[in-house]
Amino acid sequence: MPASKSQPPKQDEIAKDIKEFLEYLEIERNVSPLTIRDYRHYLDVFRLWCLDNNTYEVGGVDIKKIRSYRLFLSRKLTQDGEPIKKITQNYYVIALRAMLRFLIKNDRVVIAPDKIELGKQEGRQVKFLGVEHLRRLLNSPNVNDVRGLRDKAILEMLFSTGLRVSEMVNLDKDSIDLNTGEFGVMGKGRRVRVVFLSPEAATWLARYLNARDDHYQSLFIRYKGKNSIVDDDESHRLSARSVQRIVEMYVKKAQLPIKATPHTLRHSFATDLLSNGADIRSVQEMLGHKNIATTQIYTHVTNRQLREVHQAFHARNKRKEE
Repeated sequence: MPASKSQPPKQDEIAKDIKEFLEYLEIERNVSPLTIRDYRHYLDVFRLWCLDNNTYEVGGVDIKKIRSYRLFLSRKLTQDGEPIKKITQNYYVIALRAMLRFLIKNDRVVIAPDKIELGKQEGRQVKFLGVEHLRRLLNSPNVNDVRGLRDKAILEMLFSTGLRVSEMVNLDKDSIDLNTGEFGVMGKGRRVRVVFLSPEAATWLARYLNARDDHYQSLFIRYKGKNSIVDDDESHRLSARSVQRIVEMYVKKAQLPIKATPHTLRHSFATDLLSNGADIRSVQEMLGHKNIATTQIYTHVTNRQLREVHQAFHARNKRKEE
């Protein structure tokens, strides 16, 4: 009796689909490297889940398996042992739906992305710093050395411009015009916008740059030891994670009652503008939001302003003179 031939191992076709999709985003859609990195992470999680559930092709994923995958995401834990947030779960789903649209565009038979709904999110709360907390944070660096000057310039720049931390760390020294206090930056979706520096931020940035004695073009660089520059062309630029740690350090030093991040300073920038009378469309442009709906998370400010306008100008709110 001839020996039975063993079945060949099943190929991981999903990995090939992910690779082609990410290449499409890079070449044809001109998506930023950071977005491609995030999509790769989200889709790799989906791929590994499929393999664990004996699914080797995207075409083999039906609505029942999608529900199981969503359940898996709802139970997935962070490194701190906490369930991942609803908004983060939606990022995984958004990446999957985008890849499905790409596959359908290329005549592949897969589940329709519209059948995969996004989870309902909790109402988004905007965390921002008040005037006193901002003052304490911005004044917390010791500006007697170049490292302290760098950190002071970073804090002032984040609050002055509303930049995303990823946008700020990609800047070079020659990107900034300290005379005009304005410069261009490329944000999400490769959209370019103009960013403005306050006189205070421009002053501290100039002091930091004047204190530097190096040949690097990066606007903000890393140090090791006692203000010693990291002597490596590939690693001298300060990373987004490093900026997050810097902000966290000064939040603790200033003894602020909330856990503030670089994005908290971005929220504080928008809140400050709206509180002082800026219109929401202008704030949308300065933040680099594609849709006005994204900027409308700042209704905690605009709603109050509308109430004040109503109280000041509506006829029924005015007392009749006797």
